[in-house]
Amino acid sequence: MNSEHLKALIAFSSQKGFIWGPEPEIYGGVSGFYTYGPLGKLLKNRIESIIRERFVRAEFYEVECPIVMPRPVWEASGHLAGFSDPVLSCAKCSANVRADEFIGEKFPELKESLRAENILKVVEEKGLKCPVCGSDFKKEVLQHNLMMKTTIGISGESFLRPETATTTYLPFPRYADFFRNKLPFGVFQIGKAFRNEISPRQYLLRLREFTQAEGQLFIHPDEKKSYYRFDVIADAILPMVHAGAQVGDRFNIEEMSLKDALTKGYMKSKAYAWTLHFAYELFLAMGIPKERIRLRQHRSDEKAFYADDAWDVEVNLNCFGWTEMCGVHDRTDYDLSQHEKFSKKKLEVSLEMGKVKPHVLEIAFGTDRPVFAILDLFYSKKAEDEGKSMLCLPLDICPVQVGVFPLFRKEGMPEQANMIADDLRDEFIVKYDETQSIGKRYLRAAEEGVPFCITVDYETMKDKTVTLRERDSELQVRVKAEELRSLLHRLFNNTVVFSELKGAVKQDSA
Repeated sequence: MNSEHLKALIAFSSQKGFIWGPEPEIYGGVSGFYTYGPLGKLLKNRIESIIRERFVRAEFYEVECPIVMPRPVWEASGHLAGFSDPVLSCAKCSANVRADEFIGEKFPELKESLRAENILKVVEEKGLKCPVCGSDFKKEVLQHNLMMKTTIGISGESFLRPETATTTYLPFPRYADFFRNKLPFGVFQIGKAFRNEISPRQYLLRLREFTQAEGQLFIHPDEKKSYYRFDVIADAILPMVHAGAQVGDRFNIEEMSLKDALTKGYMKSKAYAWTLHFAYELFLAMGIPKERIRLRQHRSDEKAFYADDAWDVEVNLNCFGWTEMCGVHDRTDYDLSQHEKFSKKKLEVSLEMGKVKPHVLEIAFGTDRPVFAILDLFYSKKAEDEGKSMLCLPLDICPVQVGVFPLFRKEGMPEQANMIADDLRDEFIVKYDETQSIGKRYLRAAEEGVPFCITVDYETMKDKTVTLRERDSELQVRVKAEELRSLLHRLFNNTVVFSELKGAVKQDSA
């Protein structure tokens, strides 16, 4: 864990209006609850828009289900009985910590192999003490259920959902009718979920209230091995770490085609391979660099009992190293069978050859984690001694796309700059700024991730040209104000490279 980078990133995110908290700050704050500030919410919206666009393009339909569900739903799903984390309690001050995370932070090499039955042994061997008072832990490991309890009406025992997936399964009879009993079909949901974490400490990576995005592909069990979409992506090369390539804390990444992965038996079906590829491409589309991603298969000792296969999309973060971002699971017919059993309602589709209970292939992740990953990977100090920072975000996800600045607040420059800003706001998110020197305004824009800045100056008042400046290269070029919109379109669509624009030069902006 790079605590210095994390500390700097949290301070930067708070100062620049990305993430505030823990909330409510004015009451001292409660860990696991954060507010997305103006720039953070814009960034999150960008990421969620990409998620929606990708799912819709793949013919998944979006639904929005209730956040609160009665007790029988969570009994059926298994959350009431088995959705828990191991807890260590201090023998002196009674402080509680989540055991696996507490040990994993101090000894990352033990994180993957740590099991509930050997937690106390590790605590004793490593001499671990309470992080609050330094005393010994109690000689027991408790299990803490993560469900947040509430009531419906006066006495209807209910719980806030800890994931969106369970609520997505419940309208299955409606899906069967809507999709006219034809398989496969896909649905997805983006919405709030809640987990009563013991001691969330990893900023946006572990929250008590978070946004989750999950897609479910309902498919005939016999069709998984011959899925019609697989041939299009069969030769795609993915960075894989199959279960057999995991020895202790050494994971060997192998660049391999999906076709070869199937041939070698690393995956069991073409449908699952397609789903894993979809998740991989989704994180690339959100702006995560290819070299920072790997796909890791769950080992037999960590895979859920109902999963026929399970892989995670992991990202190599500057703060925390390799971190799980997304789970891709073949859940077979487990969920539909459970809810059928508890609800006494048949959850099947009627096909020509008879009724069938579909299998479910699931893509599950929180949208807060890719937001954090983007901030973590693209935040950097330009010059530590000058205190300069940059947020070199990919163009597709920049919260603010264009900055418009008058060089001085006189001689008609603000009026002209405002006219340009208003014209561009029809298609872009624009920031207008006229305070302090132009150099400081460029720096503020770079810290906020604004990729292009337009400066109105004396020459603008004479010939209607402006300075267009690129964030990353700090190159700038004179262009006609009337051509700004079309040029920006070409830049954002990557049909033109800024450095190749005629007259592009680097000038001192201080």
